Amino acid sequence: MGTHDATLRSPGDIGLAIQQARLAQGFSQVALADRLGISQRSVSEIESGKPTIYMRKVFDLLRATGVELTATWDDGRSE
Repeated sequence: MGTHDATLRSPGDIGLAIQQARLAQGFSQVALADRLGISQRSVSEIESGKPTIYMRKVFDLLRATGVELTATWDDGRSE
């Protein structure tokens, strides 16, 4: 399987990583939303990186403290 890594510096980075991992696993937004018990719109907003005041503050705190977030996911394909 191919593994992907991404540094997460913004809500948009998180959304993109989630979207790429979802697609690699073959889930639609609706299927993922159903699995999690949330709306498809929520999945869409998260994947599009819709910023919230809370998320902006989290990323401000991460930058101020030098903390770096990364995401790692498999592409779902065999080597």
